[in-house]
Amino acid sequence: MSGTATNLGDYEAITKVVQHYLDGAKSGKGNDMKPAFHKDATIFGYVGPDLFAGPIQGLFDWNDQNGAATGIQSRISEIDIVGTIANVRLEIDNWKGSRFTDMFTLLKTDGKWQIMNKVFHLHS
Repeated sequence: MSGTATNLGDYEAITKVVQHYLDGAKSGKGNDMKPAFHKDATIFGYVGPDLFAGPIQGLFDWNDQNGAATGIQSRISEIDIVGTIANVRLEIDNWKGSRFTDMFTLLKTDGKWQIMNKVFHLHS
């Protein structure tokens, strides 16, 4: 983990935000991952040749349709914090049989970290 944060609490808070996202993946319920995201967050990435893009609600809907991913495995490979902004790289394996790399951009507003944008790569 890299960055210029002077407060280790920021790393812990960001890790908890990512855990909300993973809890939603495991449960298959979009509402379980909503606390991780700002209400205006966006998502972008390719599923095959098709661009999956738009408001984060699309992820919640997709998650609800695909159900629980109880065998998911994940690892945060990087957290980079500068003041009130952060980037997180998350490696995910076995999300319903697929492997993803997620990049999150977070913003700390009113003392709370939230994901503003998710960009993902679906490995073939």
